Amino acid sequence: MAEENSSYAKALGGRLRAIRTQQGLSLQGVEQRSGGVWKAVVVGSYERGDRAVTVQRLAELADFYSVPVSALLPDSGPTGHPEPPPKLVLDLEKLQSVPSEKAGPLARYAATIQSQRGDYNGKVLSIRADDLRALAVIYDLPPSDLAEELIGWGVLDADARRAVRPHDLG
Repeated sequence: MAEENSSYAKALGGRLRAIRTQQGLSLQGVEQRSGGVWKAVVVGSYERGDRAVTVQRLAELADFYSVPVSALLPDSGPTGHPEPPPKLVLDLEKLQSVPSEKAGPLARYAATIQSQRGDYNGKVLSIRADDLRALAVIYDLPPSDLAEELIGWGVLDADARRAVRPHDLG
């Protein structure tokens, strides 16, 4: 049982570290930004799994990072399996400037992916060809045409054309 708790503490620490680094913060940066409320040594010990974090402190840390508590909790599924490298990257900042009547479905889809992944950096979002296929159905366009539309909006980099060939996306 102690070994199970230890592996959970390490997985929880990994999530804490991932959220902190997504926000571009060092341990010292957390201490500085929090005005000393969060000590670097304490946050570091949480991240290494050396120190147990109470539910109250976890909720406070989630509030500090502006993420839901669930974003800090490790997945219950298997860990350590690297994902294939992303091929398509959406510019979420540019997406905000696209009129909502055009970008609404894409913005909702992107928000869902962010929530599922616990990815809260808010600047870019990696998607897969399968995501583009699903979006193409929503937009009633062939995937390669949707990619061109997104490139035109400035939301998808023009380099994506190499990753989005019509015969690959069908």
